[in-house]
Order: sequence, then structure tokens, then C-alpha cells
Amino acid sequence: MPSELVCHSDDSLAYSFVTSYAGVVSFLAVANEGSFARASDRLGIGRSAVSRNVQKLEAQLDARLFLRTTRSTSLTREGELFYKNCQPGVERIVQALEDMRELRSGPPRGHLRVASAPGFGRRVVAPLLSGFNARYPDIALELVLSDRPCDFTAERVDVAFRDGHMEDSEVVAKQLIPMQIVVCASQEYVREHGLPRHVDDLEKHRCINFRTSAGRIADWEFKVDGYAHRRSLKAKQTFNDIDLMLQAVLDGQGIAQLPAYLVCDSLKAGRLVLCLSQHAPDDGGHYLCYLSRKHLPARVRVFVDYMTEHTRALDLHCLTSGMTTATSSALATAD
Repeated sequence: MPSELVCHSDDSLAYSFVTSYAGVVSFLAVANEGSFARASDRLGIGRSAVSRNVQKLEAQLDARLFLRTTRSTSLTREGELFYKNCQPGVERIVQALEDMRELRSGPPRGHLRVASAPGFGRRVVAPLLSGFNARYPDIALELVLSDRPCDFTAERVDVAFRDGHMEDSEVVAKQLIPMQIVVCASQEYVREHGLPRHVDDLEKHRCINFRTSAGRIADWEFKVDGYAHRRSLKAKQTFNDIDLMLQAVLDGQGIAQLPAYLVCDSLKAGRLVLCLSQHAPDDGGHYLCYLSRKHLPARVRVFVDYMTEHTRALDLHCLTSGMTTATSSALATAD
């Protein structure tokens, strides 16, 4: 910035932009070190560059800041006043830099905002938080549940759990576990209505649908003859909350396609049975997402590591031999 450019505005923000920051840094280094030579060593630049920076600053301020002789360098009265006024700002900048270093490499601390779909958040994420809080007591964690994709920047989200195939190139997406989607019904429903043996049989059943946050009815997804296959089915009941869907299935109200993490416990306990397992769609995956691998704060890094380890340790797979055997038994009973 040209030294002759002087701001006469009372606007302190505008004035800060036309002030030479290189000059301020050089001035402070000379004032602290007591000489231009030692200041240049401290800053890692040539002595002539330090001198030019200070001269430009003096021209901008229209004030002499140093008394220079061949043997010594000392502050003028104006220099002492300027140094006194700069010192609090310098201390705050140094503290800000130290805080940033601690956030990246020091003990994990600070506020962590996490977003998740309601079902996955309630069933998988929330139960793991008490263990995380016990291990990292200095991290204040906020969990936000919503079916719509979050905006990391606008909503100040640090980490988000997302389902399905990730196509957003702006985020780092780390797969936690496969995302199995299964069709299931209660034992009571099976006794009354039986189970579908083929995708086409669903038209004859009491289907329960899910309405997305965008307002549309979600298709049922399958794989038939090796190809992805979608069905739009008429429903006896429709919900925009996945936990209400599960409850309706448990109550014997109908049959629904639900994520494995939601129904695994009920399947293992025999309260629900699987059907159409041979037409289960390809796994989409449950992902843990964040904006960048670079300069990752310690609080984000430890949360990603903790949730990855503990989520993968959960037994959330439904398409096992034991559960398919239970399904075969239910079909035989229905027959």
C-alpha cells in the first residue's frame, strides 16, 4: 500500500485497512528488541525491510516513532503512546493464536454441533454420547435431529450423520456401517395376513409408508434379477417419523420397509420377522461427514474416531442366517 495514502475518516475499521500491518509488526519487534538488527533476526527478514516498514508506518501516522542514533534506538513520546495502545491488541492476537493451536493439538475442548436424521440419532448416536462425554468432559456437545440434509456452514454443524450414497464432493464422508433396508412385519400380522413371497405380492398387503421432509412418499427399494427396483405402494398408514412407523409395525398394523439399525433388536427378540430378504437392495451406507481433513480441531477428530469405533462395534446387521431362519419358520406357520 503506498505510503502517501492517508485515511482522514473517523471510521476505525476503514483506518485499520489503510494502516500498514507490516509496519506495525516491525515497529513492535523493534520496540521489544531495542534495535533494528535484533528485530530483523526475530522476524526473519532483512534489516532494510524492517526499516522501510517502520518508515512507511511513520509516514502513515505522520509521527516519528523512534529516536535513532548510531549506538541506540529508543521510542519517542509518540512511539511510547502508540506502543501502549497496540499492546492489548497484540496480546489478544497472541492469545487467539494459542487458542487455535490448543484446539488442534491440545486437550479436546469446546462446542461440538452434531446433526443426524431422527431415527439414527435416537437409536445409534444418542446412546453413545454418555460414554463420549465421560471420556471428553471439556467438550460441550449439541445433537440436532432433522430429516433434511444439513448446511454445514449456515447451520454451523461440525459433524453430520447421513444415510445413502454420498454425492456431495464438498464434504469428507466416512462410512460407518452398511445401510441395510429390510421389509418386516410382526408375528401377529403374519398370523392374520401372511407374508409376501415376491415384490409383486406387496400390493395385497397393508403397507406403511414414509413421507420425507421434502413432502414426497418414499419409494420402496429392492433388487430384482440383479437390478435396482423401486415400487410406489398404496398405504393404509403413512408417517413422517420413522419411529412411529416401527411402532405401527410392532402393533401389527401393517408391513413396512425400515432400516436395519431400527429393527435389529425386535428381530432378535422375535417380535418382528423379515420378508423379501432375497430382494434386499444394495447397501447404501451410514456415513459420518465433516467439511475438511485439513486443520481438523481436536474436538472433531476425537468425536469422529470415537463414533467410528463404537458404531462399528454395534451388531446392527439383520440379514443373518438366524433371522432368515426365523422368517422361514414364520412363512411355514402362515401357510
